[in-house]
Amino acid sequence: MDNLNDNLSEDFNVDFTENLNETKKQASGCLRRFSKSIKVVVIAFLILLLLIPMFMIEDMISERGRTQTDAIAEVGQKWSLAQTITGPYINLKYPITQEDNGTKKVTMGNVTLLPDELSIDGQLSTEILQRGIYKVNVYQSELVIKGFFSSEELRKSNVDMDALQYQRAAICLNLTDMRGLSEQVSITLNDSVYMFEPGMDGRGIESMGVHAIVDLSALKEDRKLPYEMKIKLKGSQSIYFTPLGKTTKVVLKANWNTPSFDGNYLPEKREITEKDFSAQWQVLNLNRNYPQVFINYQNASIKDIQNSNFGVNLKMPVEQYQQSMRSTKYAILIILLTFTVIFFTEIMEKTRIHALQYLLVGLALCLFYSLLLSMSEHIGFSMAYLVSSVLTIVLVGGYMLGIIKRKKPAFIMVGLLSVLYVYVFILIQLETFALLAGSLGLFVILAMVMYFSKKIDWFNE
Repeated sequence: MDNLNDNLSEDFNVDFTENLNETKKQASGCLRRFSKSIKVVVIAFLILLLLIPMFMIEDMISERGRTQTDAIAEVGQKWSLAQTITGPYINLKYPITQEDNGTKKVTMGNVTLLPDELSIDGQLSTEILQRGIYKVNVYQSELVIKGFFSSEELRKSNVDMDALQYQRAAICLNLTDMRGLSEQVSITLNDSVYMFEPGMDGRGIESMGVHAIVDLSALKEDRKLPYEMKIKLKGSQSIYFTPLGKTTKVVLKANWNTPSFDGNYLPEKREITEKDFSAQWQVLNLNRNYPQVFINYQNASIKDIQNSNFGVNLKMPVEQYQQSMRSTKYAILIILLTFTVIFFTEIMEKTRIHALQYLLVGLALCLFYSLLLSMSEHIGFSMAYLVSSVLTIVLVGGYMLGIIKRKKPAFIMVGLLSVLYVYVFILIQLETFALLAGSLGLFVILAMVMYFSKKIDWFNE
């Protein structure tokens, strides 16, 4: 009887041990099957976490861009701002009789006559000023302005020619920044020379500029009034002109090789060399939305005149902040693909990589953009991109070699990052085909990830 009990007890212990071991194996297998899913969730959380330093870097890029803008504005305030030349044009006063409660009151109205022909021949001499690490382009210009006025448009507008005060007419010239004038300004009008006075005396289209009081009695005789003036004008960044003539012709030359033609009209002819450029514009009165004669002009008319400006922006060939900001848009792609390759390597090489090690690799990828920003301010964007990408690739590749102890995965990581950084650099340089190249590249990348992911057994070790 005792032997029977001993045998039953022994059989029970064996069965219990076998069942316990089987349960442990099933639990272990279950945990292993779910470990990949848990790791994917952790990696996704780390990617979201890395968006925080990327947002901080983007904010830093924006702040540096604003600092550059402030530096350019400060230099412009001390040298002279971007200039817009409007004129010359004629302002004539005439009496207006109004009756108020039986009392007649005489007030003075304004008639503004624009030139029949406006020709500007300009030569710009540019130089670079520096404010800290920021460079600002400024210029000194010599402008020869000539053409002629006539009374033809006055007669067409049904103005009472006899009521106009020709002896106290004003020749007006508007400028954006009066500090840009380097010499006294005079105008030769119908063989007479007149010196300009500061301010507009309430007689101009805009409030900033100079004027000269002249005798224009010759307008009553229906004769052409030729004029000519020379201006030495300083400015920064850009120079614009207003097409006030029935025919406006502008010829501009400058020792600058990266002009950006801007405004309402593009030049008919242009020539850009490695050292300088030249451009020619011709604008007719039919190309704009205002007449040659204004009688007590309204604000809408002034806006039409302002909107007709054209000219050139002396563009600095430096856009490191814009390019740096564009490169950060692809940060999530680089981090995601890098983590994907590390995850695939972890599974295929039967190794374990801690979440903290993923995080360190992600921080190294984020640091790339900080390096790119800081270096681009001193050595240019292209060289900064090369140096920053090489440093990042070496750092991540060396770290992978250290934690996996195998050369093949480390070389794969180096190759992946090299291809990604080259791909992103090409996208940044492209403009017309950037969307097409980006879409095709993403398609190829997704296809490769899908191809390698199908080789992984997601449910068994």
